[in-house]
Amino acid sequence: MSPPGGHHFGGVLRTDAPPRILAVSDEVEEALWTDRVTDLSVDLILAAGDLPFDYLDFLASALDRPLVFVPGNHDPDLSGFGFRNGLPLRAGFPARWPGPPGGVNADGRVVEIAGVRVAGLGGSPCYNGGPNQWTESEQSRRARRLVRRARGEPVDVLLTHTPPRGVGDGTDPPHQGFDCLRHTVRRLRPRWLLHGHVHPYGKRPPDHHLDGTRVRNIVGAHVFHIGSRAGTEAL
Repeated sequence: MSPPGGHHFGGVLRTDAPPRILAVSDEVEEALWTDRVTDLSVDLILAAGDLPFDYLDFLASALDRPLVFVPGNHDPDLSGFGFRNGLPLRAGFPARWPGPPGGVNADGRVVEIAGVRVAGLGGSPCYNGGPNQWTESEQSRRARRLVRRARGEPVDVLLTHTPPRGVGDGTDPPHQGFDCLRHTVRRLRPRWLLHGHVHPYGKRPPDHHLDGTRVRNIVGAHVFHIGSRAGTEAL
């Protein structure tokens, strides 16, 4: 479904404000997992977790665009991996990279790709001891390290799996947000905070605002221009 003025399959609608983002999370958009995805014209793919890695690989390959992602609580543990001359390493030894081929894991990092500066913080509140689950104090430490890595410079996007506490989060413990993300927003001053984790079950949840940052639940798929705080194009 597309709002007036938005992108729809069968045609590409563009404005003059690049870069244009495909943002995905949690739920596969079946229409995108086909050759029709090439109808889209975007500059960058951002993924907020809990999607099949082969789906993300397909999107990046079919669109021939870079992919930046953070892991969700249903994704495998990607910690400890590094790359040297394109070879994946873990603890200094060659290892099979379990993430999407060519994807940039922004968890705990600040990266700039396709003209977009992205800070990433994946994972969810800890509820069953699985991978990519954090207590509030653990996520707070990770968030402080992320802020230091930004070196005082603002970012365009704060890409998280879980939203801030009280800003579009759920009421049950696994889906409550992280308090520390509120402070992180104040320090990083992103235009957008994009998150998943909270399933809207067919509804289009409203955007929220936090200290001048637009907070959007991107479960499913959204297309929009990152330079705009107001415009949106939803699939």
